[in-house]
Amino acid sequence: MTQNLSKIRNIGITAHIDAGKTTLTERILFYTRKIHRIGEVDDGSATMDYMPQEQERGITITSAATTFTYRNHEIHLIDTPGHVDFTIEVERCLRVLDGVVAVICAVGGVEPQTETVWHQAERYRVPRIAFVNKLDRIGANFPRAVSMMREKLGANPVPIQIPIFAGEAFLAVIDLIRMQSIVWDASDQGQTYEYGDIPADYLEEARSARRTMLESVAEMDEELLELYLDHDDLDEAQIRKGLRMGTINNRLVPVLCGSALKNQGVQPVIDAVVDYLPSPLEVPPVMGINPETGEKEIREPKIKAPLCAFAFKVIMDQGRKATYLRVYSGELHAESETFNATRAIKERVARLFLMHANKREKIKSAPAGSIALAVGLKEARTGDTLTDPAAPVVLESLAAYVPVISIAIEPKTRGDQEKLMDCLDKLTTEDPTFTYSENEDTGQMLISGMGELHLEIIIDRLKREHNLEVVTGKPQVVYKESIQSQARATVRFDREIHDVRHVGEVTLDVTPAARGEGISFRPGLVVTDMPEDVIQYVEQGAREAMLAGPLAGNEVADVLVTLVGLGENWESMTGLGLKVAASQACKEACEKAAPVLLEPFMRIEVIVPEESMGEVIADLNARKGRLEGVTPRGKTAVLRAVAPLATMFGYSTALRSLSQGRGIFTMQYSHYDAKT
Repeated sequence: MTQNLSKIRNIGITAHIDAGKTTLTERILFYTRKIHRIGEVDDGSATMDYMPQEQERGITITSAATTFTYRNHEIHLIDTPGHVDFTIEVERCLRVLDGVVAVICAVGGVEPQTETVWHQAERYRVPRIAFVNKLDRIGANFPRAVSMMREKLGANPVPIQIPIFAGEAFLAVIDLIRMQSIVWDASDQGQTYEYGDIPADYLEEARSARRTMLESVAEMDEELLELYLDHDDLDEAQIRKGLRMGTINNRLVPVLCGSALKNQGVQPVIDAVVDYLPSPLEVPPVMGINPETGEKEIREPKIKAPLCAFAFKVIMDQGRKATYLRVYSGELHAESETFNATRAIKERVARLFLMHANKREKIKSAPAGSIALAVGLKEARTGDTLTDPAAPVVLESLAAYVPVISIAIEPKTRGDQEKLMDCLDKLTTEDPTFTYSENEDTGQMLISGMGELHLEIIIDRLKREHNLEVVTGKPQVVYKESIQSQARATVRFDREIHDVRHVGEVTLDVTPAARGEGISFRPGLVVTDMPEDVIQYVEQGAREAMLAGPLAGNEVADVLVTLVGLGENWESMTGLGLKVAASQACKEACEKAAPVLLEPFMRIEVIVPEESMGEVIADLNARKGRLEGVTPRGKTAVLRAVAPLATMFGYSTALRSLSQGRGIFTMQYSHYDAKT
């Protein structure tokens, strides 16, 4: 592994499902000599889609990492899923990446999951370049795709290439920096390509597009702007300098184009990764909290510095746990002891590997700026920080995702009950969006996830990887509860437990909060010399009460709890007494406050032929959906709606029937609201 951090690129490939991410990744690996033959998604031979479930379905389910060299640069690449059920895979990869290649379909343009992953990248301020793919498809429209980036994503797209067509056939691209055409040789799978003159009928369009590009580039720097105003042009080096500055500062997005499937336009994408996306030295250093002092500290990307690494993914490989790490500072060595600052425990790294999909290359150390797989970390979980024991720091963890769908599950044979629990434990270790629990009333085991496909994959993995046959029930919606009015309750608890008298008296107010705000606690009571732990015990009791609501025992959401009174002799109250009194007061107040059941609502986008639009809208209305907009797209229409998840089970079958098999849809979690 290189010690020169300026020669490292940590990048991800992201997009909506079926935009061609994995197809592009496969070509990148082929042209950089990492693989010797091109695999295809459709026949299940793509290198990065190594899971049987991925090969059968033709989709990416889990993010896969690889490392290759190009132009003397070491590039760590992660291919991420496009299906909304596996958004956590994108989230945890974006958390550790320095740059992204966003693949956009030239036919579909900016689709729902494109927006989701784009905004995830925005949250982490990850610089992006864009590749408009599938220009060989009927209906491809490059200007519309660029326009949608501006309108839907709020981006500043700057095309540095434009496509050349003969009728509807995609032929080549025009490089606006060199002002030359690039034509790929189909006979050798696009390995060779030639620069040539721009066709006469495209010359005016190319000049206009270059002028737009130059104006955008000149705005990135005062020196470039002066040069542009003086000479009305910029040379190649100046253009690349401006594009790099704009990309790294998230002020513009260079846009390239081509057809990955037809092996056209891929090599310029790899060049753009090196030319425009940042090295670890060019992104802001990570910031964390010192667990000993509580102070903020930064970790510079230096090899000669204290170790700081972030665990962004845990996998179970042949029954053994392995952890993907991004090293931010210092150097992580195999057979060394490290400190898990998140859990305040020491951990030992047994071995380190560079990954190529599911193949491993053993390495002795992983320096700052690199991504590696560590074996031997027994306690590490997704979101943990590993550091030098002498310089601990805890980095911000990952955002939590709330499962919205559950199904009942049980093993086919009673003897497999313990094995099922063990397998589910392993799966939850790998996937933070997957949970399981036992229903106390029925004794049923419930597994919960982000969607029907997510749980379908979990069940398939139980069968294939763990040789465990299970029986499943119908999908169930994960409901929550809230309140609709303000209420107050006072509870006094006084009981002897194990020869110790525990006393607590608490008065609490509960007030409805805005949707999505969760549970918040406010100590509205001011008492002189009151110890902090008194408030803490009351808050703990209130929060524990919110785990089971008064209507059906669901988790309570969107409530503000205010402590408004304690008994007269609060000095004699015990921690347990305060907790129990607060918990009971909270439950009692919620019962008085007009409790309401909340259900998850999904944001749906449906693309259907115009002739099927009326029937599809009528069906959405019947499912209690709220239509938010209809956008014509050629001979199809894009319907956007919000509907309760409970009404959307089996929608894919219904849509096929209503649209003669031509309709497609995407669905992602939107928000919780009162049950309709």
